[in-house]
Amino acid sequence: MRQAFVLVLFFLLAPAVHAGEMPAFEGLIEPREVVNFGSQVPGILEKVYVERGDRVSTGQVLARLKSGVEAAALRSAEAKVDFGQRKSQRNEELTKKKLISVHEKDEIETELQLARLQVSEAREQLELRVIRSTVDGVVVKRTGAPGGYVGEEPFLTVARIDPLNVELVIPVQFIGAIKEGMTAKVLPDEPVGGEYEARVVIVDKVVDAASGTFGVRLELPNPKLALPAGLKCRALF
Repeated sequence: MRQAFVLVLFFLLAPAVHAGEMPAFEGLIEPREVVNFGSQVPGILEKVYVERGDRVSTGQVLARLKSGVEAAALRSAEAKVDFGQRKSQRNEELTKKKLISVHEKDEIETELQLARLQVSEAREQLELRVIRSTVDGVVVKRTGAPGGYVGEEPFLTVARIDPLNVELVIPVQFIGAIKEGMTAKVLPDEPVGGEYEARVVIVDKVVDAASGTFGVRLELPNPKLALPAGLKCRALF
């Protein structure tokens, strides 16, 4: 409690720091997010469509598991629907002529509805054996290969690098000087170099008392994927 009180008192009494007075801050350029892909259901890989370094888009098929049983179940369910529809059509005239009871008509319609539900379930089961990307990004790791067993353990890793995150650790004396929405110049270390504009998207509301610092995140657009993640950099406000 005493330490927290001292920090609060420091914030209240510390002189205001203006953006122009701030030095360059060291930072690290990181992926926006990293997604590890496994399989919702265990099985044997039939095909892996991507390799390390490939660009992928949201919804793109990354891999498929062997799915002969599930595909056969779908065809069987679809055949039942086709039969149910023909049966319903044949009995339509009989219903008009009152040659079948309302109860029999209801049974036929219920059977057709259940068959359609079986088709939906079979399609969902088949789709579970298809691994699709949930982000636009770049494949950074692949450990699975056709014929290999997969389950929940990741066998593919995709990193989203547009936009990039720039993570900064700022001394507590600059609290209040950096606000969300501000822009900063990001200078990646050599050999990449260059100067890029980024925007403040997160300013931590909790200070690390041990180091006397707080975190700031910048959002750095990277539409051409020209900047790799993992670089050290400096940021100027």
